[in-house]
Amino acid sequence: MKYLIILLTLVCITASVFPQQKHEFALGKEVFLLDEKPFQIISGEIHPARIPAEYWRHRIKMIKAMGCNTVAAYIFWNYHEVKQGEFDFKTGNRNIAEFIRICQQEGMWVLLRPGPYVCAEWDFGGLPAYLLKIPDIRIRCMDPRYMTAVTRYLKQLAKETVPLQCIKGGPILMVQVENEYGSYGNDREYMKALQQLLKNSGFNVPLYTADGPTPYMLEAGSLPDAAIGLDSGGDEKDFEQARKHNPNVPAFSSETYPGWLTHWGEKWARPDTGRLKKEVEYLLKNNKSFNFYVIHGGTNFGFTAGANAFSAVAYQPDITSYDYDAPINENGEPTAKYFMLRNLIAAYTKEPLPEIPQPVKTIEIPSFSLQYAGSIWDHLPKGIYSPQPQTMEAYDQNQGLIVYKTRLIGHKSGKLKIWEPHDYALVYLNGKFIDTVFRDGGKWEVDLPKSEVKEPVLEILVEGMGHINFAQFMIDRKGITDRVTLNGMTLMNWETFLLPMDEKFIASLKLEKTDNINKKSCQFFKGEFTLEEKGDTFFDMSRYSKGVLYVNGHNLGRFWNIGPQQRLYCPSSFLKKGKNEVIVFDLHQELAESLIGHSTMY
Repeated sequence: MKYLIILLTLVCITASVFPQQKHEFALGKEVFLLDEKPFQIISGEIHPARIPAEYWRHRIKMIKAMGCNTVAAYIFWNYHEVKQGEFDFKTGNRNIAEFIRICQQEGMWVLLRPGPYVCAEWDFGGLPAYLLKIPDIRIRCMDPRYMTAVTRYLKQLAKETVPLQCIKGGPILMVQVENEYGSYGNDREYMKALQQLLKNSGFNVPLYTADGPTPYMLEAGSLPDAAIGLDSGGDEKDFEQARKHNPNVPAFSSETYPGWLTHWGEKWARPDTGRLKKEVEYLLKNNKSFNFYVIHGGTNFGFTAGANAFSAVAYQPDITSYDYDAPINENGEPTAKYFMLRNLIAAYTKEPLPEIPQPVKTIEIPSFSLQYAGSIWDHLPKGIYSPQPQTMEAYDQNQGLIVYKTRLIGHKSGKLKIWEPHDYALVYLNGKFIDTVFRDGGKWEVDLPKSEVKEPVLEILVEGMGHINFAQFMIDRKGITDRVTLNGMTLMNWETFLLPMDEKFIASLKLEKTDNINKKSCQFFKGEFTLEEKGDTFFDMSRYSKGVLYVNGHNLGRFWNIGPQQRLYCPSSFLKKGKNEVIVFDLHQELAESLIGHSTMY
């Protein structure tokens, strides 16, 4: 033990005497300069929050083996400040500094994309949901309440990442300011304020912005002395737009798309590979820097998936998988697209590419049974009174479920309308399920039948399915956002029950297998399986309806039988040798079905 302590002390002394080599990264007029020499960024983007920390090094090695020299990474503010003022940059896959150090150990540079807004098909675009507790909050502008929170976040992030800039011996070459702001707003003072805040926080490497290659987006979203990122820059016309806007800084394709996102109810996105090859050939041939968004997507574990909405009544929640049809698939394996791009990049680079790492082990889990283990109605917490429905955020709840309960006085049947259900509601009358209401499309009415009860009991259970992460409808609170009417009469005096459905909440429940089935729906099912060896697997949820899967306490995310996703990815690190526990929560399923684990997504 004494010799180990001496050895560790010598290592620490050596590290302090011989620090990592410092580098200068600068903006030329048309190209980037690394130590005063032209440098072409060939980057692959991954998101640490979407990948178990145990697999970070493997994925970074995969990126390098495809021919990239840089890793781009979004940092999701709300993943590190779940509760206001409480930051976590140390545990599990929240340890951003460690992620960046691994990049450097593997010989990779880093593009840091800290937001505060990032989009990324991530819940609320990375902004923390506690902001939505403020009734009149305005985001992505100089609203002082928003900027106070932004300042707190960026200063905290700076403590972790400023020492890892290339000028200090780390791998960070550039830092992005906001994200695609020209697609959202035109507050130039806001962009300048963020730029200054980053500099004041200690970020002294070059900054860049990222916007679509159109005049109005570049005018609203770029900064005079920041590099211009193009989302995407795939041909000479795109780069010409950047030159017209600012001929004094280099432009690059900050998001070259090898794949695309998928919403629930759609077919899997499978973009044309021919278009991708043509774009990458142009970028390589003309020595343009670029970043693959994304080279590996990972998974929206828990309730981290976001949503799109391009009108007031259109709502498109994202699936749990963030496979993205990327070159490296969800569980880290190379695809045909990976090999095409690797061969293409190899033809333009001087150094031979590293060997492709061995894939992570995958396993099949034989069919195992589950048993009914109670209903959510058996686990309602103490109710909270309010004259009118309040949103989840008003009660400091991000997502999950919320139940609203009232008695019907006056009108007792007819047209019930929820203004507005965010996002998926189940309506009950006197304990009997009546109908569902999905936010998408604006059809928020239900026919309530007549009842013999003097004061019928109305209950509305609402599931949040992801805060909108892009464009003009991002102020997106969950639950019932305004009121409920019956034949035009506003219903008053509600009792509210909070059901966050996160890992801590599920762990607090005493779910016991039982034959006494509550027919009211919203059921829990529980099962076990035994493993002699661990590996990644995909649980097949096709025999269930709509809900959430928990394995050994880990929330794997949402499932929904409308597809296209039917299997949920479970990394080896979530499993145990020996006995493993599975809990399925399903909004509609009445009877337990067996589960099976597959070695592939499809």
